[in-house]
Amino acid sequence: MRQTRIFRNFAVLFLCFFSLSAASLGAQLSAKTTAAFDRYVTATEARFVKELRPDGTFLYVDSFSPDARKNAYDQLKRGEILVDKMEIRQPGVSADIPGGLIHHWVGLIFIPGATMANIIPVVQDYNHRAELYKPDVMAARILAHQGSDFKIFMRLYQKRFTTAIFNTEYDIHWGSVDASRMYSHSVSTRITEVKNSDKPEGEAYPVGEGRGYLWRLNTYWRFQEKDGGVYLQCEAVSLTRDIPTGLGWLLRPLVTAIPKQSLDRALGQTRTIVLQQTKHN
Repeated sequence: MRQTRIFRNFAVLFLCFFSLSAASLGAQLSAKTTAAFDRYVTATEARFVKELRPDGTFLYVDSFSPDARKNAYDQLKRGEILVDKMEIRQPGVSADIPGGLIHHWVGLIFIPGATMANIIPVVQDYNHRAELYKPDVMAARILAHQGSDFKIFMRLYQKRFTTAIFNTEYDIHWGSVDASRMYSHSVSTRITEVKNSDKPEGEAYPVGEGRGYLWRLNTYWRFQEKDGGVYLQCEAVSLTRDIPTGLGWLLRPLVTAIPKQSLDRALGQTRTIVLQQTKHN
């Protein structure tokens, strides 16, 4: 029995090593993959039109059954972070796309004692995101700002199977439903992977080349002030390379967990920062 267990562990370690080596090989973002992702994003954003109306379902938990909704709000008020997987399926649109993986998650937190006046300046302080969200954000700056629209740069750090650093740019639009509900849409416009992770400011691969650990990243934020605090929701849709053939059973659970963990960490860190600043003000 012990020998069988040792052999099984050795086999898993060998497969992990092999798969990571395979995943480290270059990947090319194809036009077919890009088009499929764009269709998925279009379908996702079409849903927002109804949700961002005055009578819309602003927070995703409000679409739950009464019992499930009450339970979700109780969890949030206890300080829990809710993170759930989402997927759009309709004719011509699916998360199953050729040559890539779409990761679609939504998360929600409650920040007690916070107000819109507390939280919005923190979230819009793009020039200081590297200080607020390290180590995931290594550098950040506003490239352009006009009214409710921002264009920003962020250098992202990711360490899971291996270390990867990305230079990313986003177009961000802010809007409001009413005085107690605001939202922002952050859409990636350019993502490149740095060739040598030991030199973050060094040369990067051309767009769509590299190891394919991150090709697109859109985040859709919502803020609602009620119940003596602010509910903060983030829906993230990202695109990465596909898993090498035959290794899905081993790598898929690991790969799909990364966006969920990143969202959970970002929400938790935002709450910590807002509570700290609220306490000091």
